[in-house]
Amino acid sequence: MRTKLVTTFTLAALIITALIGSFSSVSTANGAGVVDTGQSYCYDEAGNSIPCPAPGEALFGQDANYASTTPAYRDNGDGTISDLNTGLMWTQAYFGKMTWTDAMNSPASVSVGGYTDWRMPTIKELYSLIDFDGITGTEEANSIPYIDTTYFAFGYGNLAAGERMIDAQYWSSTEYTSTTMGGSHTVFGVNFADGRIKGYGTARPDGNMEMTQYVRYVRNEGGYTGYGVNVFVDNGNGTITDNSTSLMWMQTDSGSSMNWAEALSYCENLDYAGQSDWRLPDAKELQGIVDYARSLDATHSAAIDPLFSVTPITDEFGQTDYAFYWTSTTHLDGRAPGDRAVYIAFGEALGYMNNQFMDVHGAGAQRSDLKMGDPSQFALGMGPQGDVQRIYNLARCVRGGNVTIITGGATDPRPEQQAAGTPPQGAQGQQNQGQQGQGLPGQGQQGQGQAGQGQPPQAAIDACNGLSVGAACTVNTPNGTVSGACTLMQNNVLACVPAGQ
Repeated sequence: MRTKLVTTFTLAALIITALIGSFSSVSTANGAGVVDTGQSYCYDEAGNSIPCPAPGEALFGQDANYASTTPAYRDNGDGTISDLNTGLMWTQAYFGKMTWTDAMNSPASVSVGGYTDWRMPTIKELYSLIDFDGITGTEEANSIPYIDTTYFAFGYGNLAAGERMIDAQYWSSTEYTSTTMGGSHTVFGVNFADGRIKGYGTARPDGNMEMTQYVRYVRNEGGYTGYGVNVFVDNGNGTITDNSTSLMWMQTDSGSSMNWAEALSYCENLDYAGQSDWRLPDAKELQGIVDYARSLDATHSAAIDPLFSVTPITDEFGQTDYAFYWTSTTHLDGRAPGDRAVYIAFGEALGYMNNQFMDVHGAGAQRSDLKMGDPSQFALGMGPQGDVQRIYNLARCVRGGNVTIITGGATDPRPEQQAAGTPPQGAQGQQNQGQQGQGLPGQGQQGQGQAGQGQPPQAAIDACNGLSVGAACTVNTPNGTVSGACTLMQNNVLACVPAGQ
């Protein structure tokens, strides 16, 4: 995993910090700030990598402009990995796919490293491992997992078993307090292949069997038990401090929606509560204030502590709901990696399926929207679950966290980061294969758009002939029969897209 490009002074400070960490056991994490996302480069709205802007320049304030607590792990040599920032110890290996019920029951039989107190991680604990240096490519060869594989074992989905490359979701112990997909019991999980949090139904949509996902167990090390537990204090001046991270938040939000560049500018130029060093939070910072005990159905509120005020919105149902909030973190996924930014859903994470809008991924989900564009072009969403594409979202600014400003530096040298519309080097064969009907639209790309740069494969189009959006479909491919759902592509063609994301 790369570290960010920093000044000589800052680099020296980070080295000293790392050395101190290597000689200590674990930190208490209280007041230490949130661990950095690992995002190393800056990007514009179209997905092009750019030198990190300076204060006052357009697009300043994005994730890579701010370095915070450097991720720090220790390989204990016994199958366990210690996180020196969070006080959590993890199994280095992941466990094969199993149902959520089995995953919750299995820790009692796990004794990795000689420890017998392993448990399933909460969604906040599991998300602490996410690394936004990752890239979702068209195949494993041009993809980078969203987890540090120097320390943690990782595997993509099993193509030979009919899975997609991105089928590398991990269960957490955190249940959704509502339901998704029209009534399914739902548990949150992290996908380390495509960099998202979603609520996953514990039963498959067809009801024939239980959903299976990967598992990685965790335990507390050094007696610390507080990671991910917020300690909010109302400062009485329109701000809320979380004493578990030392971050200060706006008690209110922006009150109106804006695109990603506008959200960056809004926070950078905010003079509020006597402070002028506000910024748009990164993905880990914003996810850290989600209250997963709350939802529109369970508490008639947004998924956040009631100390915060939240602007209601009218959602795609025409009903009162709560907004998506932008983060400063770019998401390197889709047909033009870098043209999307991460958001957190504090209301229902809606999608269009079976000819209707529904909560498909739950309040507290982390997905991504296009940084700019016309939302009306995506009236029925995108991807297998028809994820709504708002493009204009709200902002809640943050300050503090011992961040260091970084400007300039190199652009992302990886082949995926080319001008929008240019196929990634090394993936041309995969994209051409899709255009010739030997792949499926969205396979390995989350179903966001056409296969490669042309029409979806004809077989995928034929599979939805006479069907409606969201209808079940199957396509015969050289690798076997693939099941999916009829999805409206960006070119208004209805095509069969693999299901199960």
